Amino acid sequence: MSIALREPPDLAGDAGGIVAHRAVVRWAVRLFRREWRQQLLVLGLLTVAVAAAIWGTSVVTNLQLPNPDYPTFGTAAVQVTLPGTDPRLAADIAAIVGRWGPADVIENHNVITGTTQSAQLRAENPHGQYNAPLLSLVSGTYPDGPGQVALTSQVSSLYGAHVGGTWQAAGMTWRVTGIVQDPSNLADEFALVAPGQVTHPSQVVMLLGSPAVQQAISDGNVTLPGIPAAATVDSPNAMSGGISPAVGVLVVEVLGLAFIGLVSVASFSVMAQRRLRALGMLSAIGATERNLRFVMIVNGLVVGAIAAFAGAVLGFAAWFIYVPTLQRATGHVVDATSLPWWAFAIGVVSAIATPVLASRRPAKTMAQMPVVAALSGRPAPPKAVHRSALRRVIVFAVGLACLAFSGGLTGPAGNGGHALLLLAGLVAVIAGIILLAPLAIGVLSAGAGLRLPVAVRIALRDLVRYQARSCAALAATTFAVFLAMAICLVASMKFDNPLDWSGPNLSSGQLIVYAQQSQGPDMINQLGNAQATSLGARVNSLAASLHARSVVPLEIPGAVPHQVGAPAHSNFSGNAYLATPQLLAMYGIKASQIAPGTDILTMRPGLAGLPHMEMNWATCSGLCGSGHDPGDSGGPPCTLGNDCLANPVIQTVSNLPGGTSAPNTVITEYAASKYHLQAQLYGWLIQAPAPLTATQVNAARQLALGYGVTVETKSGNPSLGEFADGATALGMVIALGVLAASVGLIRSETAGDLRTLTATGASGGTRRMITAATAAALGLLGAILGMAGALVAGLVWGRGSLSTMFNDVLLTDVLILLIGLPLVAVAGGWLLAGREPPLIARQPIE
Repeated sequence: MSIALREPPDLAGDAGGIVAHRAVVRWAVRLFRREWRQQLLVLGLLTVAVAAAIWGTSVVTNLQLPNPDYPTFGTAAVQVTLPGTDPRLAADIAAIVGRWGPADVIENHNVITGTTQSAQLRAENPHGQYNAPLLSLVSGTYPDGPGQVALTSQVSSLYGAHVGGTWQAAGMTWRVTGIVQDPSNLADEFALVAPGQVTHPSQVVMLLGSPAVQQAISDGNVTLPGIPAAATVDSPNAMSGGISPAVGVLVVEVLGLAFIGLVSVASFSVMAQRRLRALGMLSAIGATERNLRFVMIVNGLVVGAIAAFAGAVLGFAAWFIYVPTLQRATGHVVDATSLPWWAFAIGVVSAIATPVLASRRPAKTMAQMPVVAALSGRPAPPKAVHRSALRRVIVFAVGLACLAFSGGLTGPAGNGGHALLLLAGLVAVIAGIILLAPLAIGVLSAGAGLRLPVAVRIALRDLVRYQARSCAALAATTFAVFLAMAICLVASMKFDNPLDWSGPNLSSGQLIVYAQQSQGPDMINQLGNAQATSLGARVNSLAASLHARSVVPLEIPGAVPHQVGAPAHSNFSGNAYLATPQLLAMYGIKASQIAPGTDILTMRPGLAGLPHMEMNWATCSGLCGSGHDPGDSGGPPCTLGNDCLANPVIQTVSNLPGGTSAPNTVITEYAASKYHLQAQLYGWLIQAPAPLTATQVNAARQLALGYGVTVETKSGNPSLGEFADGATALGMVIALGVLAASVGLIRSETAGDLRTLTATGASGGTRRMITAATAAALGLLGAILGMAGALVAGLVWGRGSLSTMFNDVLLTDVLILLIGLPLVAVAGGWLLAGREPPLIARQPIE
């Protein structure tokens, strides 16, 4: 009997190229099938990265409407508005239609709801030519006859009406046939009736878009010839551009792929090290460096394809779940299928290509190792970083230069070149910070003296020994912290304008009953003395039923602070109330705390330090927008004779409330007396001991309806703290996830060292300290690099508005990232490590 031995394929020979490739592919696939559990961590990180990129791209794409003019004009080219008091209303409508073609006629009648959010009874053809972006059916049917109405969800909830029920308004009882909405403005509250059912409209809007209208507008006409004198004509503003959604999508895509690449480099470096002896054995039987690289590349292709598919499924699932939340946040309907499919295609292909490219570097390093060194399983010696440190600093400096020339906060909006500079600067800054990671690890390790415990020195030594893995892990952690800090900075810019104050209007336990009768937009009448007295008594009764701690009358002295030269749309917003003793006592402010000669008290940080401030109590009160108020360009000088005070004394008092509708800025009684300001009752502020319930709010609304006034309660506007806390939490979760994966990968490579330490008597505490020190070093370096990079980039970009950029950055979020991240990493590393290796006598076969 004879035995036939099959010769192995000649991996190095020319004739064996195809055979060699087949053998290598089969071996790589077989290794993946056998070691898929060891690669679950890599697959999980890549899957989450791909899912986050798809979800983020979808969110950025749908943050804005496809056309910002949809909420006002629909798809029309011109909006013509006629007042309801026009004696020739019907004839004027007919004349406009006869001259300029078909139109969508929308008849509005204001409905008093008893809240600050007004509603309208709206007669409109639901199947018009231009109103598709302005009207859609949620449930039920459109009204098609007399006595039928369809309500928005807000009006339905306010009145407790439902489909099939009744609703009373405008002296009639209507049968509710459906629920409708304004897709472009979900805050629009109205009740839709059939055309012709509003007999006495307060306003008529006509949407025009015929070719003749478009031609007239394109010729530069600001109005349409032949339009009645009573009508006003508005046309969409030219698109200002700004940073387009496509640029935002590109930014998210680049950041997502950068994170995927960082995770991939760390992961495949570890896998290459695990397979080092196997690769050495393959090289010993004749495999070329190309064959060895091909092994890792095939593995990267398999991992990338699986992660891309799983990440796409997870990302789309997360997107469809998040759509309702995004609709509430943006205030418009979000089409879940309106997505940048081109970006997804690029992202998925790149997600597959990125692991392949990431596997080439460790594969090349391992393939170039001598066979004996590879068979020993020792890692390649780390490369010195001082040779390329200057280049990495140059990359970071180029990014800062791009940010500096992008215009910053004071740059012109809508400039495409500035948007590209901003994008290039952001990418270069992140790349520079990531490239500086090896240098940071070297500096930290160089500072590890003999005074440190042995376990800490071992951990820092391993970071340098396994630099390919540790640098990628540090870069990914830095990337997460950078994003979190950047979001905090952007949020502080949005909320830190002391003039145009942003945030929640009131706290959940506050309620304001106003003393003005609202007849519709810009139609407000002051209550008479008898009515105000009667309403005040009813308000006190309401406060008693709410067990309110206090009820404070709000008075306005007619004076408004504003900044000379500031745009009208971003000048002082809100009301400046009178600082009565009762109001000051409500917030614990004593007269001794107010400096002598103070004119204005405010809680808005930075308002007291703004230059060119004035306090105007002329008839316009700085709100006419005519540009001729005292002190403004073209207006009279700001003097007391012109009812204007230049450079009023402003004192910051943190005890005042921060709501946009609350008395966050008040005029002192000293100023009111000195300048003879006449105060009048504006409303009552009720402070309840607990958040108001829907029943209590409805009781207040019914009270307001009885007097024709309005009430205001807490809205859903987020605060700076909510934005910053969310960003910090997101950055912490991503960074901790990367740290957990990276520390696990690094420590798995040092399993042999741990076996040696255990054999020599090292306790579980020593092993725990090694893992905790590794996590702490990466967490601390990542927090410092990411935060420093974000702060430096913010300083350079917002060079003209440094106070706006950094004045209101929450210190707690900074401390959480800088101190909390390393501490949590230490705790996690200590708790999850320390288990004795199962095999001490020999090294397991990988």
